[in-house]
Amino acid sequence: MGGFAFAPEGGITPEWEGYEPASLIVPELSLARAGRDTWLTLNALVSPDDTLDGLLARIERRLASLELRDLPLLDPAPVGQYRVSSQLPPSHYEEAVARAVEKIGFGQIEKVVLAREVRVQAPVPQQPEAMLGLLREAFPSCYVFAVGRGETTFLAASPELLIRREGQRASTVALAGSTRRSADPAVDDHLGEQLLHSDKDRHENAIVARRIVRALGPQSVWVTVAPEPSLVRVANIQHLGAAIRAQLASPVGAIELAGLLHPTPAVGGEPWNAAEPLIPALEGLDRGWYAGPVGWSDASGDGEFCVALRCALLRGSDAHLYAGCGIVRDSEPAAELAETEVKLQALLPLLAG
Repeated sequence: MGGFAFAPEGGITPEWEGYEPASLIVPELSLARAGRDTWLTLNALVSPDDTLDGLLARIERRLASLELRDLPLLDPAPVGQYRVSSQLPPSHYEEAVARAVEKIGFGQIEKVVLAREVRVQAPVPQQPEAMLGLLREAFPSCYVFAVGRGETTFLAASPELLIRREGQRASTVALAGSTRRSADPAVDDHLGEQLLHSDKDRHENAIVARRIVRALGPQSVWVTVAPEPSLVRVANIQHLGAAIRAQLASPVGAIELAGLLHPTPAVGGEPWNAAEPLIPALEGLDRGWYAGPVGWSDASGDGEFCVALRCALLRGSDAHLYAGCGIVRDSEPAAELAETEVKLQALLPLLAG
């Protein structure tokens, strides 16, 4: 289990120290649950001098050290002030969107995803364990994870599946096109209906679906896409999602499939060779593991990788949050900036008091 950076060279700024371009580990201890069944698996590193009795004793000591404890609670009223700031001014993001739309209009690219970074400076150290517990409760349908490297934790509640592989079956979702949620059910339904019938958002979703099908096609007997996108709703946002399934022609593993699909136009651009150099040039930030694949694979090649979205990088009292939007021909800079604000609300209220 582990993950990959968005770019092949990985993160290069100091905050991403410890997060290699690719980092997968065999965990000493893993817990898996499906329905009412739960498995606890312990892996032991065996050296030439180990004996069976010694290994069993070591495993038993490790199991005996386990404790049942609740995740800590978040301090509801910490003393001090929080500071929230954009690494680059919001106007920079609007200008980047305008430049991207201009390039799309000239036919240089069809779509590009641009992200922005927001930093939170807290009066006390951030509590990743408490954050993880809150995210699990607030986003039960999302991929909630925390990856620790030294004193830093990268955590997320991502709505986006990159790939799931079960035997010869592979599945994913083209997730692109977004709008906010509302506490009023009638307004929420109206927003969802607007999204379903938005030409701009449907076009954005179709670009993602088309690329995924093109990537899976050579590896598959057949690939099918849902005839119409449907609404994917999470706590603070709703998306357009089109389910995609494939029957694999050969036993291609989950990690290799993730490599074939990443980055989809949902986080990258189309065509990718033209969009790739534009993203860092227009964004002006280091994505690190943001928008990269995070997940697991077993010995048979089955596994599941999500896309690291709605995420934050925590170190001490600092937190770096990331959110991006897909830019297409009809994108409006102010509207795209507002959409990043909606996406940031997944974690910002928890991290900024």
